[in-house]
Amino acid sequence: MHSLKSCFCLKKVRHKPGYEEPIVLASETAFTVNEVEALYDLFKKISGTIIDDGLIHKEEFHLALFQNSSKQNLFADRVFDLFDVKHNGVIEFGEFVRSLSTFHPNAPEADKIAFLFRLYDLRQTGYIEHEELKEMVLALLNESDLSLSDDVVESIVEKTMKDADSKGDGKIDEEEWREFVKKNPSIIKNMTLPYLKELTLAFPSFVLNTEVPD
Repeated sequence: MHSLKSCFCLKKVRHKPGYEEPIVLASETAFTVNEVEALYDLFKKISGTIIDDGLIHKEEFHLALFQNSSKQNLFADRVFDLFDVKHNGVIEFGEFVRSLSTFHPNAPEADKIAFLFRLYDLRQTGYIEHEELKEMVLALLNESDLSLSDDVVESIVEKTMKDADSKGDGKIDEEEWREFVKKNPSIIKNMTLPYLKELTLAFPSFVLNTEVPD
Protein backbone atom coordinates (compact mmCIF):
# COMPACT_ATOMS: atom_id res chain seq x y z
CA MET A 1 0.00 0.00 0.00
CA HIS A 2 2.86 2.33 0.87
CA SER A 3 4.51 1.75 -2.52
CA LEU A 4 1.19 2.48 -4.28
CA LYS A 5 0.90 5.83 -2.48
CA SER A 6 4.49 6.60 -3.38
CA CYS A 7 3.70 5.88 -7.00
CA PHE A 8 0.83 8.37 -6.98
CA CYS A 9 2.98 10.98 -5.28
CA LEU A 10 5.63 10.65 -7.96
CA LYS A 11 3.06 11.35 -10.61
CA LYS A 12 2.05 14.70 -9.11
CA VAL A 13 2.98 17.71 -11.24
CA ARG A 14 5.65 19.77 -9.54
CA HIS A 15 5.23 23.54 -9.84
CA LYS A 16 7.77 26.20 -9.03
CA PRO A 17 7.58 28.32 -5.83
CA GLY A 18 4.72 30.82 -5.77
CA TYR A 19 2.35 28.69 -7.84
CA GLU A 20 -1.30 28.61 -6.76
CA GLU A 21 -4.08 26.41 -8.11
CA PRO A 22 -6.20 28.04 -10.88
CA ILE A 23 -9.44 27.02 -9.18
CA VAL A 24 -8.40 28.90 -6.03
CA LEU A 25 -7.32 32.03 -7.93
CA ALA A 26 -10.50 31.98 -10.02
CA SER A 27 -12.60 31.92 -6.86
CA GLU A 28 -10.80 35.03 -5.55
CA THR A 29 -10.61 37.08 -8.77
CA ALA A 30 -12.69 38.10 -11.79
CA PHE A 31 -11.05 35.43 -13.96
CA THR A 32 -12.42 32.04 -14.96
CA VAL A 33 -10.39 28.88 -14.36
CA ASN A 34 -9.56 28.69 -18.07
CA GLU A 35 -8.33 32.29 -18.06
CA VAL A 36 -6.15 31.64 -15.02
CA GLU A 37 -4.65 28.61 -16.78
CA ALA A 38 -3.97 30.77 -19.84
CA LEU A 39 -2.41 33.41 -17.61
CA TYR A 40 -0.15 30.74 -16.14
CA ASP A 41 1.18 29.98 -19.63
CA LEU A 42 1.85 33.69 -20.09
CA PHE A 43 3.40 33.93 -16.62
CA LYS A 44 5.78 31.05 -17.36
CA LYS A 45 6.83 32.74 -20.60
CA ILE A 46 7.53 36.09 -18.92
CA SER A 47 9.18 34.58 -15.83
CA GLY A 48 11.60 32.55 -17.98
CA THR A 49 12.86 35.31 -20.25
CA ILE A 50 15.96 36.08 -18.16
CA ILE A 51 15.96 33.86 -15.07
CA ASP A 52 13.95 30.65 -15.36
CA ASP A 53 12.92 30.37 -11.71
CA GLY A 54 9.14 30.64 -11.91
CA LEU A 55 9.17 34.24 -10.67
CA ILE A 56 8.94 37.54 -12.57
CA HIS A 57 11.87 39.83 -11.83
CA LYS A 58 11.75 43.57 -12.52
CA GLU A 59 13.94 43.24 -15.64
CA GLU A 60 11.57 40.59 -17.03
CA PHE A 61 8.58 42.81 -16.25
CA HIS A 62 10.21 45.70 -18.14
CA LEU A 63 10.98 43.36 -21.01
CA ALA A 64 7.34 42.25 -21.20
CA LEU A 65 6.06 45.84 -21.11
CA PHE A 66 8.61 47.61 -23.26
CA GLN A 67 10.68 44.92 -24.99
CA ASN A 68 13.63 46.42 -23.11
CA SER A 69 14.85 45.12 -19.76
CA SER A 70 17.21 48.05 -19.13
CA LYS A 71 14.78 50.90 -19.79
CA GLN A 72 14.17 52.92 -16.66
CA ASN A 73 10.56 53.98 -16.29
CA LEU A 74 8.82 55.24 -13.18
CA PHE A 75 5.44 53.97 -14.36
CA ALA A 76 6.68 50.41 -14.94
CA ASP A 77 8.54 50.46 -11.63
CA ARG A 78 5.42 51.56 -9.75
CA VAL A 79 3.22 48.91 -11.41
CA PHE A 80 5.86 46.26 -10.60
CA ASP A 81 5.95 47.40 -6.97
CA LEU A 82 2.17 47.14 -6.69
CA PHE A 83 2.14 43.66 -8.26
CA ASP A 84 4.90 42.63 -5.83
CA VAL A 85 2.50 42.43 -2.89
CA LYS A 86 5.01 40.67 -0.62
CA HIS A 87 7.68 43.31 -1.38
CA ASN A 88 10.35 40.69 -1.93
CA GLY A 89 11.56 41.96 -5.32
CA VAL A 90 9.74 39.39 -7.47
CA ILE A 91 6.19 38.70 -8.66
CA GLU A 92 4.76 35.28 -7.87
CA PHE A 93 1.99 33.69 -9.93
CA GLY A 94 -0.71 34.40 -7.34
CA GLU A 95 0.34 38.04 -7.10
CA PHE A 96 0.35 38.27 -10.90
CA VAL A 97 -3.23 37.00 -11.25
CA ARG A 98 -4.70 38.92 -8.31
CA SER A 99 -3.11 42.18 -9.46
CA LEU A 100 -4.21 41.72 -13.06
CA SER A 101 -7.73 41.07 -11.87
CA THR A 102 -7.97 44.78 -11.04
CA PHE A 103 -7.90 45.49 -14.78
CA HIS A 104 -10.68 43.05 -15.61
CA PRO A 105 -13.85 44.76 -16.93
CA ASN A 106 -15.84 43.01 -14.19
CA ALA A 107 -13.52 44.10 -11.37
CA PRO A 108 -15.13 46.47 -8.84
CA GLU A 109 -14.60 50.14 -9.62
CA ALA A 110 -13.43 50.66 -6.04
CA ASP A 111 -10.50 48.28 -6.67
CA LYS A 112 -9.45 50.21 -9.77
CA ILE A 113 -9.63 53.54 -7.93
CA ALA A 114 -7.62 52.16 -4.99
CA PHE A 115 -4.97 50.73 -7.33
CA LEU A 116 -4.54 54.10 -9.03
CA PHE A 117 -4.26 55.85 -5.69
CA ARG A 118 -1.44 53.54 -4.64
CA LEU A 119 0.19 54.06 -8.04
CA TYR A 120 0.40 57.82 -7.50
CA ASP A 121 1.25 57.57 -3.80
CA LEU A 122 4.96 57.18 -4.58
CA ARG A 123 6.20 57.61 -0.99
CA GLN A 124 3.44 55.34 0.39
CA THR A 125 2.34 57.95 2.92
CA GLY A 126 -1.39 57.51 2.32
CA TYR A 127 -1.54 60.81 0.44
CA ILE A 128 -0.79 62.04 -3.08
CA GLU A 129 1.28 65.22 -2.86
CA HIS A 130 2.18 67.83 -5.48
CA GLU A 131 5.62 66.44 -6.32
CA GLU A 132 4.38 62.85 -6.55
CA LEU A 133 1.64 63.87 -8.94
CA LYS A 134 4.13 65.82 -11.05
CA GLU A 135 6.56 62.90 -11.21
CA MET A 136 3.82 60.55 -12.40
CA VAL A 137 2.48 63.03 -14.97
CA LEU A 138 6.00 63.39 -16.40
CA ALA A 139 6.46 59.60 -16.43
CA LEU A 140 3.16 59.03 -18.22
CA LEU A 141 3.93 61.75 -20.77
CA ASN A 142 7.32 60.17 -21.36
CA GLU A 143 5.78 56.74 -21.82
CA SER A 144 3.31 58.22 -24.32
CA ASP A 145 6.18 59.94 -26.18
CA LEU A 146 4.61 63.31 -25.44
CA SER A 147 6.60 66.38 -24.54
CA LEU A 148 5.08 69.40 -22.81
CA SER A 149 6.77 72.50 -21.43
CA ASP A 150 7.39 72.76 -17.69
CA ASP A 151 4.77 75.50 -17.47
CA VAL A 152 2.09 73.32 -19.07
CA VAL A 153 2.96 70.33 -16.88
CA GLU A 154 2.86 72.53 -13.79
CA SER A 155 -0.54 73.93 -14.78
CA ILE A 156 -1.90 70.38 -15.22
CA VAL A 157 -0.62 69.40 -11.78
CA GLU A 158 -1.90 72.60 -10.16
CA LYS A 159 -5.37 72.19 -11.65
CA THR A 160 -5.54 68.53 -10.59
CA MET A 161 -4.49 69.39 -7.06
CA LYS A 162 -7.01 72.22 -6.91
CA ASP A 163 -9.86 70.02 -8.17
CA ALA A 164 -9.00 66.97 -6.06
CA ASP A 165 -7.77 68.54 -2.81
CA SER A 166 -11.22 69.48 -1.51
CA LYS A 167 -9.91 69.87 2.06
CA GLY A 168 -7.29 72.38 0.92
CA ASP A 169 -4.44 70.87 2.93
CA GLY A 170 -2.03 70.53 -0.03
CA LYS A 171 -2.42 66.78 -0.44
CA ILE A 172 -4.97 64.28 -1.73
CA ASP A 173 -6.20 61.55 0.59
CA GLU A 174 -8.06 58.39 -0.46
CA GLU A 175 -11.50 59.85 0.13
CA GLU A 176 -10.70 62.93 -1.98
CA TRP A 177 -9.20 60.70 -4.66
CA ARG A 178 -12.34 58.57 -4.86
CA GLU A 179 -14.52 61.66 -5.30
CA PHE A 180 -12.14 63.12 -7.90
CA VAL A 181 -12.10 59.93 -9.98
CA LYS A 182 -15.89 59.60 -9.81
CA LYS A 183 -16.13 63.10 -11.28
CA ASN A 184 -13.48 62.23 -13.88
CA PRO A 185 -14.14 58.57 -14.81
CA SER A 186 -11.88 58.78 -17.87
CA ILE A 187 -8.93 58.49 -15.47
CA ILE A 188 -9.70 54.81 -14.90
CA LYS A 189 -10.21 54.12 -18.60
CA ASN A 190 -7.01 55.88 -19.59
CA MET A 191 -4.93 54.02 -17.03
CA THR A 192 -6.33 50.57 -17.74
CA LEU A 193 -5.43 49.94 -21.36
CA PRO A 194 -2.92 52.34 -22.98
CA TYR A 195 -0.03 51.78 -20.58
CA LEU A 196 -0.48 48.04 -20.27
CA LYS A 197 -1.30 47.48 -23.93
CA GLU A 198 1.86 45.59 -24.83
CA LEU A 199 1.29 43.15 -21.97
CA THR A 200 -2.48 42.81 -22.17
CA LEU A 201 -2.46 41.99 -25.88
CA ALA A 202 -1.09 38.62 -24.84
CA PHE A 203 -3.76 38.05 -22.21
CA PRO A 204 -6.75 35.75 -22.73
CA SER A 205 -10.27 36.86 -23.57
CA PHE A 206 -10.87 39.20 -20.61
CA VAL A 207 -9.40 42.11 -22.58
CA LEU A 208 -9.81 41.44 -26.25
CA ASN A 209 -12.81 39.16 -26.57
CA THR A 210 -15.26 40.64 -24.10
CA GLU A 211 -16.84 42.66 -26.90
CA VAL A 212 -16.30 40.21 -29.73
CA PRO A 213 -18.61 37.19 -29.63
CA ASP A 214 -17.23 33.87 -30.86
